[in-house]
Formats: sequence, structure tokens, C-alpha cells
Amino acid sequence: MASTGERDGTGGTDGAETAAAPAERKASWRLVGPGIVVAATGVGAGDLVATLVAGSRFGYTLLWAAVVGCLVKIALAEATGRWHLATGRTIFDGWRSLGAWTTAYFAVYVTVWGFVYGAAAMSSSALPLVALFPGALGLKTWAILCGLAGLAFVWFNRYAVVEKIMMVFVGVMFVVVLYVAVRVTPHLGDAVAGLLPVLPDGSLLYTLGLVGGVGGTITMAAYGYWVNAKGWTDSGWMRMMRLDNRVAYLTTGVFVVAMLIVGAELLHAAGTAIGSGDQGLLDLGRILEERFGAVTAKLFLIGFLAASFSSLVGVWHGVSLLFADFVERTRAARAQGTGGEPPVLEVARGQRERSWPFRGYLLWLTFPPMGLLWLDQPFGLVIAYGVLGAFFMPFLAGTLLWLLNSGRTPRQWRNGPLSNVMLAAAGLIFVVLCVQQVRELPW
Repeated sequence: MASTGERDGTGGTDGAETAAAPAERKASWRLVGPGIVVAATGVGAGDLVATLVAGSRFGYTLLWAAVVGCLVKIALAEATGRWHLATGRTIFDGWRSLGAWTTAYFAVYVTVWGFVYGAAAMSSSALPLVALFPGALGLKTWAILCGLAGLAFVWFNRYAVVEKIMMVFVGVMFVVVLYVAVRVTPHLGDAVAGLLPVLPDGSLLYTLGLVGGVGGTITMAAYGYWVNAKGWTDSGWMRMMRLDNRVAYLTTGVFVVAMLIVGAELLHAAGTAIGSGDQGLLDLGRILEERFGAVTAKLFLIGFLAASFSSLVGVWHGVSLLFADFVERTRAARAQGTGGEPPVLEVARGQRERSWPFRGYLLWLTFPPMGLLWLDQPFGLVIAYGVLGAFFMPFLAGTLLWLLNSGRTPRQWRNGPLSNVMLAAAGLIFVVLCVQQVRELPW
């Protein structure tokens, strides 16, 4: 954000600052990549359905909330990337510095979340394949194949290849979603009017969902690791990171706006309802086929597949990096009382991707969750997953505020007023969403 990284006016330094600032690298569009990876990972099929439902219920009225949500994600991802580049430490290392409670929370969270998310991601990727190839294979078989494909791809490739394939997924999603939005013939006057902040009756939670929910997952914390994996390891890359981040979340904003248009024009105008969860996208595919023909419906299902499988690949890679950092930093601290070599350098060299904790978490995401495809997610596990998941984004926003306003961050790169406002607003939004999500769990 424009105000981040301002000096406090004293010109002083503290123990967190380095002797000489790295030379600033020129920002180039050709280097954009980590932001696209985190944005594509965060926008899954469930997010697209939530946006469709908001459009179907309230038309264009909540378009402004999608724009605000884009700005919130830019602020959160920028703060995560700035921490990595300014300090030479990973976000997990920063959390550890806040106390042992953060390590305990993360350990429980990443274990339970990964187990349940693995099954959800595989099922989400399988749904469009079942629709594209009716009668070929069952949902569970497609889901297992998707999980194995994600495992093999991340296991044998490094970040550079992951980034390239994610760029392809984003390209497919972008073209398909925009194509569908154009086909439904948006009313530009209504869309412009939707940029004015208005809260219709019963729209508060949908508004907060658009602002805080779309593109907001644990993978936002992985952004700094992908920045480092790109080879950006010091504050000289700060300008490039900010360009990368803004391009990525502006692209996400386009996705969200396009899906809101589809919901407003195709569903709201006709008074048509769709199912909840990923099933809603299959319902939309059938509606598109009835109105525009089989070709448009097939294209939409391909976009659905790109959105789902990109989330799977992104989580398999990004959260495995987080877990590897967690394991190796914890082991080093116990053995030596120190973190050893800065983890940023290990990520940049690809050492994390070759480590046994990285590959062990890949296996955890893939094989144990396959059992849930038959067990339909045990009741207690669903509750634990929901509670932990709801609390993660407030945890991220709150700890970033703490870290980036303290002596742990070099004075030059601490939060400015605008960043503090944006992160505080994000934290408040996520707390409200957290309370609502916990209330809606099947206790």
C-alpha cells in the first residue's frame, strides 16, 4: 500500500536494521508470478459459488464489497511479503517470536485443516470432471486421481514449474469467467451504481463474505514463501513484490466481479436458485447449457476445473512449505537454541521442497484424506476444521499488525497509517466472519 514502509521521521535505526540497504531492483511485469500463485490458490470453487449466490440474491448492489475485498487482500498479502523481504525471516519464524502459543496453535491447525481440506480439494476438482466425462468414472475415483496428480506434480517439480502451470490455470479461469460474464450481457449502468456502498436488508453477512472470504485462506501466509522461492530474498525486491501483489489481486477482483455479474444477470433476474457448495457450479453449468448451448457449458466446466485444481496444487505446494518451515525451525530451536541458517535462503535455494517435512505433509494432504471420501467427513472433525479455519485469518491479520509495528521489523519497513488501518479493518471483518462461521457449525 502507498503508506507502508514510511520512516517514523526520526531517521533512527534499531537492532532489526541492517548495516547497508540492498540495492533496489526495478519492478518488471515480466517477473510477476508469486502473487498470481497465491491469488489463484485462494479463489476456489466454493468462493465462486459464494459470489454467485450474492449476485443472485442482491444483483449488482454488493459490487462495491468485491472491490473493497480486493483492497483488503492486497494489504494482507503485501504485509506478509514485506515481513519476509524486510527481515530475512519467514512468517512462521515471526510467529514463533510472539510466543510458544503460536507454535501450538499452528501445529493443531495445520494437522486438522490439512486432513479435511485434502478431501475437499480432491472432491472439488473431481466434480467438473464427472460432468465433463459422464459415465466414465465415479466421483471418488476422479477425486483420488486428482489428489495423486497434485502429489506427483508438486513432488517432482520446483516452484518455477508450479508458477508456470498456475499462470496457465489463471489464464483459463480469466478467459472463461470473462466470456461467461459477457455472454449474459451485463447492464453497465447497474454495475456502476453497484459501486456505491449500500447494504440491503439481510445482506450484511454476504457483504462481509465478499470482503473477507474470497481469496482468503492459509495460503495468504504462504505468499512470503513463494516470494522467496522466486529468488526475492531482501528489501531490494520490495517494489517488485508490491507490483506482483497488486496485479494478482486486481486479477482476482476481476474474477469476483465477473461472477457477481453472472449471478446478477443469469440468476437474480430470472429468480433462479443454485445449490450450496461446489454443487452450485454444476447447477450453473446446466443453466448455461439451457440458455447458451453445450459449448458454453463445457467451457464453464473447464474454468471450474482450472479454479479447483489450481487451489489443490497451490495448497499442496504452499502449505507444505509452511509445514516444512515449522518442523525444521522447531527442531533447530530444540537442538541448538537457535534457528540456524535463515530459512529464507533455504526456500530460495529449493531446499525446503526437497526436505522430508515438505514431502511428508504432501503425503498427509493426499492419502489420509482419501478415507473421508467414503466416511463423508466425521462430525467431530468437521467441527474442529470449521473452528480452526475460522480463527486463522484473524490470527494472520492480528499477528501481522503485531510484527510490523514492533522492533522485529526494520524501522523503514514498519507499517504506515494506511497499512495499520487496512490490517485492523481486515482483522475486524475476519473476527465477525469467524463468529458467524462458528455459530453456523453443526454443533
